[in-house]
Amino acid sequence: MQKEDNSLLYFSDLDSFYFHEGTHYEVYRKMGAHPASLDGVEGTLFTLWAPHARAVSVITDRNGWWEDNGRMTPSPNGVWERFLPGVKPGDVYRYVVMGADGIKRYKSDPYAFCAERRPANASVVYGLGDYAWQDGAYRKTRESADVLREPMAIYEVHLGSWKKRYNGDFDEDGFLNYRELADQLAEYVNYMGYTHVELIGICEHPFDGSWGYQVTGFYAPTSRYGTPDDFRYFVDTLHRAGIGVILDWVPAHFPKDTFGLECFDGTTLYEPEDPLRAEYPEWGTKAFDHGKPEVRSFLISNAMYWVREFHIDALRVDAVAAMLYNSFGRSEWRPNVYGGLENLESTDFLRQLNRAVRRYTNAYLIAEDSSTMQGITEDVDRGGMGFMFKWSLGWMNDTLKYLAKDPIYRHWHHGELTHTLDYAFTESFVLVLSHDEVVHLKHPIRDKLPGGLEDRLGGMKTLYTFQFTHPGKKLLFMGQEFAEDREWSEARELNWWLTGDFGHRDVMQCVRNLLGLYRWYPSLHEDPRDPAIFEWVNRNDADRNILSYIRKPRNGYDGAVLVVCNFSPMSYGDYAVGVPLPGKYERVFSTYDSLPGGGGPDEIGGVPVLEAERSECDGREYRLSYGLRPNESIILTFPKES
Repeated sequence: MQKEDNSLLYFSDLDSFYFHEGTHYEVYRKMGAHPASLDGVEGTLFTLWAPHARAVSVITDRNGWWEDNGRMTPSPNGVWERFLPGVKPGDVYRYVVMGADGIKRYKSDPYAFCAERRPANASVVYGLGDYAWQDGAYRKTRESADVLREPMAIYEVHLGSWKKRYNGDFDEDGFLNYRELADQLAEYVNYMGYTHVELIGICEHPFDGSWGYQVTGFYAPTSRYGTPDDFRYFVDTLHRAGIGVILDWVPAHFPKDTFGLECFDGTTLYEPEDPLRAEYPEWGTKAFDHGKPEVRSFLISNAMYWVREFHIDALRVDAVAAMLYNSFGRSEWRPNVYGGLENLESTDFLRQLNRAVRRYTNAYLIAEDSSTMQGITEDVDRGGMGFMFKWSLGWMNDTLKYLAKDPIYRHWHHGELTHTLDYAFTESFVLVLSHDEVVHLKHPIRDKLPGGLEDRLGGMKTLYTFQFTHPGKKLLFMGQEFAEDREWSEARELNWWLTGDFGHRDVMQCVRNLLGLYRWYPSLHEDPRDPAIFEWVNRNDADRNILSYIRKPRNGYDGAVLVVCNFSPMSYGDYAVGVPLPGKYERVFSTYDSLPGGGGPDEIGGVPVLEAERSECDGREYRLSYGLRPNESIILTFPKES
């Protein structure tokens, strides 16, 4: 199957140059299994990188699973090819790789676009296809979007446990299809007011309990919920509903399953040769060798694949801290060439990745990063890592740590709340309450808070008020919007029946109200990394567990809002807060709004209004006085500046 000049039929010299240079950002169009026609014969062309293999064969049910019927032809650059007549989309295949170590291994295709449903693990022929996308209007609006100034409220979802099938159809797992999920999820997300969904566990993975963070099929949407075109329909549907789609993506490591990437051709092909860098002992996985050009082509091309072939808006990059440091999760580690603990190859890879995605697409990357390294969201050209956003795990840890304390002791921990504003503008942050906080005996958010159920539900509403009015984009894991009462499990659906309970439905309505206000007021969702958009009124009311602050434009108070959060179960009949302007302040939100009589006694003509009086308070010329109820948060709009 080679030409007379000893080059491959399909993988050209130019492909080879860019692939081995680490800059072939569409190598998925050449590697893997591609339905094709050769000399008028229909079949599939298989292309594989296995430079140290002694022999490679494609085996399928079309060639009787016989190795001799699918022998592949190597090239000097380590790429193997074989055209198999009659093999068509839907056919199952594997590679039989005789490794450099003399061991024969049965491998799945690293570039397969589709895979068998677990526990089976072979690859499935599936072309890039000709899906008729209908999201052109949505994508057009994204071309000129300034994501820093737009609302971003993310609903984090694991599709297999968001809802299950209970309509009598046989399905041992109860999984809904991507198409069923698309219509239901789009309706719910729009009802609630989220702007994006972030999907856990879409890349193919063999073990449900890994939640998709131990990937064996980097190019294959998991077959648990349908075909690649079914997933395209899912994204298309959400886009047509105006909802962005973010994909969790795992370029740090891969599992040790024998059919996967480990020891692929009898050598450390995708993983580092150095044993002190080859594994993450904590996870029991292999690390990617980001210094290897072909691995960079594989991974960056994979990012491009999800963006271009599935119209994904952003990738949330998992385990960034693990890639940044050689010491991450390792008791023994090898320093870099300068004696430091930074992983120079991985940091360079991340810069190349971000530069490529930003240059060639309208998508962007979000870092799940627990490190203290600065410049994660700074442009690469300015010495940064190039991510658009970074998860604020500091905000999450500080806030939940504070809320876990009994209110009588919170006085001593007040700084854990206010400290989050000391670093809020050092990066472009996403404030997250993610799946990681409601698993592994950490309890659902509802049960992290002390007190009786009424206090805990009230505390959740004030927590969400703080989250949705604090600088930074937002993320909330599914179920927490209605105060899920048990830890998340990938094996069961959410306790949707709780939405019929008054207290839980009230939390859900509170979140919906907050999402509406967040999207409506630019002062709440514009995040230009400028401290001028935030102003403390009183950050030191530790004795009463109360915070008050202003979200505002950079200049002046036109469009500003005042936020007061009471984190205590106490009521204050005449609470006063200082304001900079005279006039009438309209209360547009209270965590009591959906409760009977929740409007409060200060309503005027059905519209809650507070008149500022000239009296010094909190170092300001005017004050507002009002009753503040237990665990109540309120939001007031400013009078127009004259």
